[in-house]
Amino acid sequence: MRLALYQPDIPQNTGTILRMAACLGIPVDIIGPTGFDMTDRALRRAGLDYLDQVNLTRHVSFAEFDTARRQASSRLALVTAHGNIAHHEFVFQPGDVILMGRESAGAPGDVHEMADSRITIPMRPTLRSLNIAVAAAIVLGEGLRQTGGFPPGVPRPAT
Repeated sequence: MRLALYQPDIPQNTGTILRMAACLGIPVDIIGPTGFDMTDRALRRAGLDYLDQVNLTRHVSFAEFDTARRQASSRLALVTAHGNIAHHEFVFQPGDVILMGRESAGAPGDVHEMADSRITIPMRPTLRSLNIAVAAAIVLGEGLRQTGGFPPGVPRPAT
């Protein structure tokens, strides 16, 4: 399973997502252009001391990302407020790529059309959206739960 960020524009959210990915052993694709400096130096200066623990691939465009994804035969699951299936009802597969849209604008129509699935997180109808890092954690957690993809846990004491 992979996590992909479409043209992220808030560095703190990207940093939080990269830290989560490092801790869970999940590769991340960053699809440019980004709304901030994505160099290793800039990320380290922002306090991302986990950067060397992240399997990070940078793509200059969605077309480049999509070519790599298709070559890997991975399904693309777009997380969107306009999804037609709840994240907990979607049947994840280990090779899936979970795509998060841009914080300020989501994903454009052509990306929606190219996605194999559009999934959503059920929320109260009067509220608009969750923070992207929170949404990524919720959906990724469900995907890893379904596929048994979490890293080995802390041993439990014998009973």
